[in-house]
Amino acid sequence: MLSAQSRLRDPELFRKVFRFGERAGNRKLVVHVLTGEVSQNERLVGFVVPKKVFARAVARNKVKRQLRHICRDRVQTLPPRTVLVIRVLEGARGSDYHELEEAVDDALSRALARSAK
Repeated sequence: MLSAQSRLRDPELFRKVFRFGERAGNRKLVVHVLTGEVSQNERLVGFVVPKKVFARAVARNKVKRQLRHICRDRVQTLPPRTVLVIRVLEGARGSDYHELEEAVDDALSRALARSAK
């Protein structure tokens, strides 16, 4: 599970990442990446799972748990001072863990490549 220190909870930082961060996505999710907004050697990860996509709280929480588990190992591979937000889309409905994992890896690699430019 993703550590509590790595969780993004600040609403202002969420807004900054959405507004100024690089993004990449696919049919299942969109990844937003912003570097340089947090303290040295800190990496934060946040999740957005809208009610419109998963109406039941049980389903939303299950997807968030899966994403936290997927990001647990990937958070240390992020560059220092990076904030990552994963926004789930309607295409993720009915996806299993491995499909979400592939979608995260695909979108994350493209977003990191864009932010490195």
